[in-house]
Amino acid sequence: MAVREDVFFEGGPHSGDLVLNSFIGATLVGLPLFVGALVRKLWVHYRITNRRITVIGGWGGKERSDIIYSEIAKVVTVPRGWGAWGDMVLTLKDGSRLEMRALPRFREIYNYINERIDEKAKQVSGPIGKQKRPVKS
Repeated sequence: MAVREDVFFEGGPHSGDLVLNSFIGATLVGLPLFVGALVRKLWVHYRITNRRITVIGGWGGKERSDIIYSEIAKVVTVPRGWGAWGDMVLTLKDGSRLEMRALPRFREIYNYINERIDEKAKQVSGPIGKQKRPVKS
């Protein structure tokens, strides 16, 4: 018997990231930013459920990362594109990080994830610059 998993968000990076970086990519300096946005749009896919966070990416979309909420030690968000999309970094308890770039609805997704992480992680998470220091216990 399979465990039921309710999907909160499933999709790729925000299209505005590609559009914005295509304007910047018109210069030689901005070309790597455009290529990065294009690769993300083609091969990165996010899936956030009530049980886990899955990111499929890498060259050709062949790499997959699955994170359960109990592994998350800290969540940091950075708004981009005039707040239409944002980046989110999940720091895990083992010290590794999972970066989700150009995430649409990132504020809603942050609130959804924040409801599911433990209290200690909630205390140190938040928008960039507004995280609290970890409480020594």
